[in-house]
Amino acid sequence: MNKKIAGPALIGTLLISGCAAGVHAAEPAASSPVRPAASPRAGSKAPDAAAFRAWGLKPLAAPPAPPKVKPAKRRKGEPVPVISDIPTKDKVVFITFDDGAEKDPKFVRMMRELKVPFTMFLTDSIISSDYGYFKPLQQLGNKIQNHTLTHPNLRTMGAAAQRAEICGQQTRLGKEYRSVPRLMRPPYGNWNENTRTAAGQCGIEALVLWRESMQIANMQYQRPDKELHPGDIILAHFRGPGQLKGHSMTEMTANMLRHIQEQGFAVARLEDYL
Repeated sequence: MNKKIAGPALIGTLLISGCAAGVHAAEPAASSPVRPAASPRAGSKAPDAAAFRAWGLKPLAAPPAPPKVKPAKRRKGEPVPVISDIPTKDKVVFITFDDGAEKDPKFVRMMRELKVPFTMFLTDSIISSDYGYFKPLQQLGNKIQNHTLTHPNLRTMGAAAQRAEICGQQTRLGKEYRSVPRLMRPPYGNWNENTRTAAGQCGIEALVLWRESMQIANMQYQRPDKELHPGDIILAHFRGPGQLKGHSMTEMTANMLRHIQEQGFAVARLEDYL
């Protein structure tokens, strides 16, 4: 599903007004600057180099141990925060996959072998044909979060309709995956104050946007320096050859991991920081 968002992306960790981020067609490949790898902390585990080589990749930097206190969380009495990145000095980024349209078994094998953590924001109308596909990915430790029942533009809907979309998906995902989401991504990155209110009423702790979006071979950046920053959230999609001009989801994911590795970042689990 192609995400085209109207309006410029806003810069900031905590957004206070409606936000939109753009996703465009893939651009010609560009080399990324090589940076020193992050220093692992006690408790971290280096990625399996042989597994990465089998997928034509260089190993990622080892992630640091998760912080004892999460740097981003909802404070009591405050509205649900809207987050595009995590406040951290750790040289880590966070991978997220949206929607659930592509259900490629090879991607499950890739993630089982590489053990790269990621978060899934799933839409019921897109995944309902095969709920079971996402269970092996969940069993690897990857969390399933809320992306609404039918993927509407929430900003065009009233408060009650938004609440039905968000709360309805909470119920559906809780039933199918035995875990009720804590996080929610508004479709197209579009939200308003009714979205924040509805999300809070449905038990959501944060609305999660993004800083970069992965295309086929290239990464689209919001910041003008066209580089990853510590704590950035990366948006990707469960997409197949029909949406990726003949390329597979594993090819797209491999390209994304190359961009991350070339810039010296590790991949951490979003829920450990948020």
